[in-house]
Amino acid sequence: MIRSITQQKTEEEIERLLSGSIRVFIIGCGTCTTLTHTGGEPEVTAMKEKLSGKGKMITGHVVVPVACDNLTGEILDEFGGQIEQTDTLLIMSCAFGVQTIARQLHKMVVPALDTLFIGKETGLGQYNEICTQCGTCIIGETGGICPVTSCHKGLLNGPCGGTNNGKCEIDKDKDCVWTLIYNRLNELGQLDLMRTLHKPRNFLGEPRPGKLIIQNI
Repeated sequence: MIRSITQQKTEEEIERLLSGSIRVFIIGCGTCTTLTHTGGEPEVTAMKEKLSGKGKMITGHVVVPVACDNLTGEILDEFGGQIEQTDTLLIMSCAFGVQTIARQLHKMVVPALDTLFIGKETGLGQYNEICTQCGTCIIGETGGICPVTSCHKGLLNGPCGGTNNGKCEIDKDKDCVWTLIYNRLNELGQLDLMRTLHKPRNFLGEPRPGKLIIQNI
């Protein structure tokens, strides 16, 4: 299951971002942040109580099904009166959700969370980054394992000289991804792909923000 992985900002930062705002409406998300326990119903309720204790007037709160969905604006119409009375919307979703809501409602928005990465659940409550969306995918030559994301150094050619008994020199509890790639290619009978020399990455990449135009639609 793929999710936007987030963590709550510190109380100090949230307080700073809300300085000057008396009336606050809190919005959580029923998908990613609910599953990662950073913006579901319990977290939104806790945030409401915390801010009320600091003198903020909470005009209302809701956990929308999907904060980054274009239908979110229509769902929030039900709370139009409460939102109209508020100074600021405190949004407990990923950055995509914050931006989606900001485009739909003419109110100041404040993110309560930091968006860390796109991740996959690998264990109960454990999420690992699986793709940095670098735009230069080479996993067709690495057995479907991404070294850009999984190598601490982001090496396109490996392993480096620091690998030790299949472990990473930076994190001794972490398997060296290039050892994993070697083992995978060996199992597939494609070990010759390890001889492929990939050119250094262009870290400048494409101009930001990214844009894709699909022709003939």
